[in-house]
Amino acid sequence: MKKLVNDPATVVADALRGVAAAHPELRVDHGNRIVYRGDAPVAGKVGLVSGGGSGHEPLHAGFVGPGMLDAACAGEVFTSPVPDQIVAATTAVDGGAGVLHIVKNYTGDVLNFEMAAEIAAAETGVQVAAVVTDDDVAVQDSLYTAGRRGVGVTVLLEKIAGAAAEQGRGLDEVAEVARRVNGNGRSMGLALTSCTVPAAGRPTFQLADDEIEVGIGIHGEPGRHRRPMAPARELAAQLVEPVLADLDFTGGDGVICFLNGMGGTPLIELYLMFAEVRALLDAAGVRVARSLVGPYITSLEMAGCSLTLLRADDELIRLWDAPVRTPALRWGV
Repeated sequence: MKKLVNDPATVVADALRGVAAAHPELRVDHGNRIVYRGDAPVAGKVGLVSGGGSGHEPLHAGFVGPGMLDAACAGEVFTSPVPDQIVAATTAVDGGAGVLHIVKNYTGDVLNFEMAAEIAAAETGVQVAAVVTDDDVAVQDSLYTAGRRGVGVTVLLEKIAGAAAEQGRGLDEVAEVARRVNGNGRSMGLALTSCTVPAAGRPTFQLADDEIEVGIGIHGEPGRHRRPMAPARELAAQLVEPVLADLDFTGGDGVICFLNGMGGTPLIELYLMFAEVRALLDAAGVRVARSLVGPYITSLEMAGCSLTLLRADDELIRLWDAPVRTPALRWGV
């Protein structure tokens, strides 16, 4: 295993020291492994808290800042944050308008966020709502989930719900916007290689040089099937077709199209794949209103990509376009 680490046991703590050094506009609680926007809590604004296992950077700490999250809890690599972390974050960002938890649909994340919400409400009286993302069309159930996995739509939801909260909307309305995003988003991914968790020191799964895994999860969970490597246009169809089969994306105000890198795929390949995806969407009568290309929800050094489509309306597009200032997303400011 070749990785830029000091000790596999301290990867997360060491990385958070780097976050603090690189982004002085953020505040890092190293004891609880929580990243806060520097001005949190914001009086009268709904607080947004998310988090999950480390190894998916920039998710979630890279999305902390004005227009997105107020706090992100960092678990160990591919491991949920614990309830104490989430309670600390929830109480710290409550500006009097309540807190929204954004949770990916993995068993540990769901249970720990639920427990934390109950504790925070009982001990401090903070009002908490939760939205669970479950946009992955690859599998209905997996080793980690009951139902579909939460993947790429999480990024879009954090941006759009963050904009709604920034406008001063109430907790119920921000939660409704978030649920609307989740209900109208679908994702599908594929892997060209595995990844290596530092503490394990070996690849999570094995793929032959001429194989890919279609429908892979962000922790290396198996997908729908393995198939031989193929040209990009054929692989793009493997992403587009199951997403379009699951939800009608034609008509309306178009879609937000997010082509995500899994961590080990260079941008030249991601843009090449986006061109193939865009051609397929055009042929299917799906209008792309906005696009995002890059590694935003990764799986360590896994090579591959995922596609997320969000069926948008005028309001969701306006919220997407609203200013955001975080380490990983920044526009309009």
